[in-house]
Amino acid sequence: RCKNLSVSFWNSYWMLPSDVCGMNCFWEAAFRYDYMKTHPSEKMHLAVVACGERLEETVTMLRSAIIFSIKPLHFHIFAEDQLHESFKDILDEFPYEGKVNYTLYPITFPSESAAEWKKLFKPCASQRLFLPLILKNVDSLLYVDTDILFLRPVDDIWSFLGKFNSTQVAAMAPEHEEPRIGWYNRFARHPYYGVTGINSGVMLMNMTRIRRKYFKNDMTPVRLQWGEILMPLLKKYKLNITWGDQDLLNIMFFHNPESLYVFPCQWNYRPDHCIYGSNCRAAEEEGIFILHGNRGVYHDDKQPTFRAVYEAIKKYSFGDDLVHSLLQPLERQLQKTTHTYCGRVYKVFIKQLTKSIRDLYARRSKGR
Repeated sequence: RCKNLSVSFWNSYWMLPSDVCGMNCFWEAAFRYDYMKTHPSEKMHLAVVACGERLEETVTMLRSAIIFSIKPLHFHIFAEDQLHESFKDILDEFPYEGKVNYTLYPITFPSESAAEWKKLFKPCASQRLFLPLILKNVDSLLYVDTDILFLRPVDDIWSFLGKFNSTQVAAMAPEHEEPRIGWYNRFARHPYYGVTGINSGVMLMNMTRIRRKYFKNDMTPVRLQWGEILMPLLKKYKLNITWGDQDLLNIMFFHNPESLYVFPCQWNYRPDHCIYGSNCRAAEEEGIFILHGNRGVYHDDKQPTFRAVYEAIKKYSFGDDLVHSLLQPLERQLQKTTHTYCGRVYKVFIKQLTKSIRDLYARRSKGR
């Protein structure tokens, strides 16, 4: 695990990796970068589903993905028709031609059950369940909600694909670290994965494996493929599920636990990890890798720590100095949030970001 960085982040961001990492951290990083080296031309595919008022939030997420990533990115953006032109206008102005491509898609569900899928949980949310069936030529994909922010290269979570064993088809993080505040273990009326369930806001998928796999289920002794199992699951559990498609994924991986790779909480850090006191130990040690601002915390004053990170990335202009234009202003804002539980641990919000900036400048320096 990585040790704490010093309090004054921008004064110490040039520290050597050996100063901030123990041997475990070193070998984890070595594995990830070895994977990148052996897959140099691999393009990373990232998907998001945007409906309603989620344009700005989605664009901010995409910006965060671009800032630190190393390999080329292809964004698969599923959005309501009225948002397509706005997405095009904004993304065509992004200054990373050649490194970033995107494709816009309409929101589509199976015609015979489209109405049911559209009204499940939030508008369009269940679109993610159909990505393996729609993106038939995409081998692997990282799906994220619109309220995600990357604080380290997408390459690092993408490299988990190389850690999958022969039975694993997807990776997600637990819904909770602390069972005493867990939702699934206290309230769920359906099966769920593990002790506290899983959160589908960050979902890494080997879609080739998903399309080929036959899944165990509690509806028939016959195993069913992905496209065959979704509607029967909805019909059986629609009166018992609260969180829509996430609940269906929990049910599916409850019956097929060998198919899921579980990554630690700092890859999907949400308000629940700090609003009742800090309970993501991995983030305390290494910092937050991916921030997930669910519950609308980027847009109200309930969790100012989360909102500060969102506003800092939204306002950052590509090409500006990351230390003076992003890191320093952000730390000043975070220091104003210490009256909240999340604010008391604000350093976990900036620890990995500091390292990501240092690593980016080191790569640029070597490239000269």
